[in-house]
Amino acid sequence: MKVSRVTLRRVLAVWACAILAVRGEVVDLAGVWTLRQADGEAAPVPITIPGDVHSALLAAGRIPDPYFGSNEAAVQWVGQREWVVEREFDAPPSLLARRAVCLRLEQVDTFCVISLNGQPVGETGNHFRRYDFDVKAALKPGRNTLTARFLSAERISAERGAALPFPLPIVDNGLVKHINLVRKPACHGGWDWGIALMTAGFAGRTELIGSDVARMDYVTCEQRHEPGRCEVTVTAEVTSPAGGDTELSVVLGSAEARVAVALKPGQNRVSAKVALENPRLWWPNGAGEQALYDLSVRLGDAELARRLGLRTVEVINRPDAPTGDGKGKPGMSMTFRVNGVDLFCKGANWIPCDALTARQTPERYRDLLESARAANMNMIRLWGGGQFESDTFYRTCDELGLLVWHDLMFSCALYPSDKAFLEEVEAELAHQIRRLRDHACIALWCGDNECIGALTWFEPSRKNRDLYLVNYDRLNRLLTQTVERYDPGRMFWPSSPCAGPGDFSDAWHDDNRGDMHYWTVWHENKNFSAFYAVKPRFCSEFGFQSFPSPDVAATFVAPDQMNPTAPDFEHHQKNVGGNARILETMARYFRFPEGFESVLYLSQVQQALAIKTGVEAWRHLQPRCMGTLYWQLNDNWPVSSWSSVEYGGKWKHLHYHAKRFYAPLAVMAVPSDGNATNVEVWAVNDFGVPVKAEAAVEVWEFAGRKVETVVLAGELPPRSARLLGQFPAARFVGAGEAGQRFLELVLTAEVGGQAQRHRNEWYFDVFKRCELGTAAVDAIPAERGGRWTVTLTTDKPAFFVWANVPGMRGEFDDNSFTLFPGRPVTLTFTPKEAGAQFEDFARRLTVRHLRQTYAGAAGQ
Repeated sequence: MKVSRVTLRRVLAVWACAILAVRGEVVDLAGVWTLRQADGEAAPVPITIPGDVHSALLAAGRIPDPYFGSNEAAVQWVGQREWVVEREFDAPPSLLARRAVCLRLEQVDTFCVISLNGQPVGETGNHFRRYDFDVKAALKPGRNTLTARFLSAERISAERGAALPFPLPIVDNGLVKHINLVRKPACHGGWDWGIALMTAGFAGRTELIGSDVARMDYVTCEQRHEPGRCEVTVTAEVTSPAGGDTELSVVLGSAEARVAVALKPGQNRVSAKVALENPRLWWPNGAGEQALYDLSVRLGDAELARRLGLRTVEVINRPDAPTGDGKGKPGMSMTFRVNGVDLFCKGANWIPCDALTARQTPERYRDLLESARAANMNMIRLWGGGQFESDTFYRTCDELGLLVWHDLMFSCALYPSDKAFLEEVEAELAHQIRRLRDHACIALWCGDNECIGALTWFEPSRKNRDLYLVNYDRLNRLLTQTVERYDPGRMFWPSSPCAGPGDFSDAWHDDNRGDMHYWTVWHENKNFSAFYAVKPRFCSEFGFQSFPSPDVAATFVAPDQMNPTAPDFEHHQKNVGGNARILETMARYFRFPEGFESVLYLSQVQQALAIKTGVEAWRHLQPRCMGTLYWQLNDNWPVSSWSSVEYGGKWKHLHYHAKRFYAPLAVMAVPSDGNATNVEVWAVNDFGVPVKAEAAVEVWEFAGRKVETVVLAGELPPRSARLLGQFPAARFVGAGEAGQRFLELVLTAEVGGQAQRHRNEWYFDVFKRCELGTAAVDAIPAERGGRWTVTLTTDKPAFFVWANVPGMRGEFDDNSFTLFPGRPVTLTFTPKEAGAQFEDFARRLTVRHLRQTYAGAAGQ
């Protein structure tokens, strides 16, 4: 039996996590099991646990690659069948000797009937719950057989849909019409960026835990901060088979406490306090260090070890002055305050990193989250149509300083509020909140994604709003109460978007209160300048799509399908009309490109321009606007989408631009009140100290001549935006010159003894009306002290210069930028694959720029 290296790494990583978390009598059941169709005659195939049925069938050659071409339709039968997953294991005598043994299952996907040695031991029906089944009586010495029969979640959801007393629709994004009726990631049924794969299997830990004195179920920490001191109350929730006297030991950094405890049979809560003097605080990326203390908790024969960050997080949601819009309506702030400091949140939205569970590896998580940090992000919004992520996700966010805006798992639908459904939801949240609440990264619990707005989307709810509003309120009230019970110190945000707790008004179109989702540019096909028309307090969703790169496109379509309107290429566009919108926008802003690769390249350029426009329009408004989270960071399969990082980890143009437009010290030009006849030059300082800065506004002709330089200077207060200067456009371009000139903005400063420099551009007209010079860009690769570099030069300004290494995973330290004559730029390339050779890098290296997309310009 052959097991891939990726599969082996995943199994070992999960095994290591289990041993780290709970030492004691633990038998980890991760590894290779067998899989067979419940009503089929085909021979069993191996399945690696954690994993999923689709991945096992694919590895065994039983199904085609669902990500290639239009194969998605050919694998839908898998989610409509029942599957049996089974393994044999030897029960150690020491485990059999324990007073209690439980089978602990996490992330079971989703409906499963479990037996041990032919004896039924439990059933599951919620992907987001943890299940503990008593299996002491079913275990036997020597060889044991654990059998799991996975039922069809698609069939069960359809049965529940047919039994509804009134319709509960979900947005028409996928193939499974009632997935909102089961507690499974909604995107498994398909989304407007995602494939429909109704996976099944054990997606998380499967382990046997034996205990005599206590089984540790949860550990939670309450932090109380005073000047120069932090007191932490550590509470362990344990299950004791027979009760008894023992000791609770807590070690946090250099602090230690021991408490004698008397356990009663069953569930117990025991606590101890420790205090750290002059603690090192945890800060988000860019605001300070990510200090994490080792925490060890021991009770009887159970021990838990993890890392804890000490910090305070508040969400400031308060009324402020009316906006002067004539309505006299007060605004409502939304500001994240960490350790007493108000921070502008810079980030993106997260979806599951792969549609196949087996491919959600620790390496994938770290690669994507490190890409977010590298782009100067400090927040990730975990979207409500996905899943509560693995421990790896949250630990990595802790380490990298990425705050997590955490939706609960409800999105774009109307949900049940009957007793059984609410009990399931309460059970899942009781587990997930206790499991996750102490991660330093968790900033906010949000009830759902767009479910308030969904009340207006569907005909049944529009016709009977009272019924559906009461139905929504029942569920949202339960979410509120459960969060308050298990994490009382955290802000519960009812929905995204919304104005805040208790306000169910239309946050989609009110930019004065709470968080906003702004989709006018993409879904309503407005110009990028529409971003200037709103002034949100916090924009948690906005986006613009692009096509994938040629490298990624080649992984999912054959050469004869390399066309934006070819059937297989269109199949990898899940937003209706998306490809046409990309192409129509392209014709609006650019001269239409020649050749398929130029179309893909230009789609990513315009995506970067769109999101850059939105971020700069709002970032300079702080403290009115205190956050921008664009949609979306990543993909879960190869697809045309809103992501800035492609499936597989390759950065699009947008991600390189994000690294610049989220820079801690940045300069930008924006039109005055949306009027491009006047240009304002702003500087933003995210540092915690005042910065004396100088901005050079340089006027360039596209032909390559610098016309003049205007110098602006000023002191930038800590964590603020400041207007440096304002000019009429006519100051720089005369009549008929808008397509001949552009501005380069160069901000220089010194912070903490380190030189800081940020560059930006401003264009007076759309690119299709600009007279770009026919730049000749030269590229010289070199290997310098183990670093792979390429030095670029040009004779005329070259725009969106793009260095690429087809077929080699890795990233440059900068890309998609403007290259100026007489100003060489040296880029460093970091490969992301073992065994990569410089000679291969130099041979594969290509460089292109905007002017080369013009008809007849391929050789330029």
